[in-house]
Amino acid sequence: MTTTSERPDDPTSPVALARRFPRLYAPQRWSWGGLDAQFSAQMPEDRLVTNIHLVGFAPDPGDPAGGAGIVLCRDDRGHWFLPGGTREDGESVEVCLARELREEAGARMLGAPVWIGAHHCVTDRPTPYRPWQPHPEKAWLWGWAEVVVDSEPTNPSDGEPVVEVRVVPPVEAQRLLARGRDEWWAELVALAVESRAGARTPGA
Repeated sequence: MTTTSERPDDPTSPVALARRFPRLYAPQRWSWGGLDAQFSAQMPEDRLVTNIHLVGFAPDPGDPAGGAGIVLCRDDRGHWFLPGGTREDGESVEVCLARELREEAGARMLGAPVWIGAHHCVTDRPTPYRPWQPHPEKAWLWGWAEVVVDSEPTNPSDGEPVVEVRVVPPVEAQRLLARGRDEWWAELVALAVESRAGARTPGA
């Protein structure tokens, strides 16, 4: 997994990232799961990762210049989200991500994901969400990768029913993800876009 620089004058240092993405790095309270969450570029231990989500970059059909857009999924409530989900018992991070991409977006990765950070969480619920998950600590892992949407979502019966998959420009992805929710989603997308640009720049 990638790490960030420790130099305080480096724009990728933890201090600089927190300054440039204040909403993303602000403490979060996720009441739906009784979770207190804090984003960090520091990668969590594998055993703590319960959820994996991806900012998937795919060719944008609406861009005549052939630029990349971001893959978003919409459920039957009209809720837009990034593909990803909960890790199954004994499942590796890589297998989970590949499975969730196929189930929710009908997509597959064209290369290895780049991890940009994680929400380190502590729940006040008395028991874990799934029996095999760590408790009370857990982590939600975030990354980006080049992907291709080449099939329909498989929509398993125990998952969120996806009714639409769309590749949209990053600015539109930020708007849709933040609609009716916390604004840190827009900063998460911005961080992924920045990380991808740096990875594609020679000598970066």
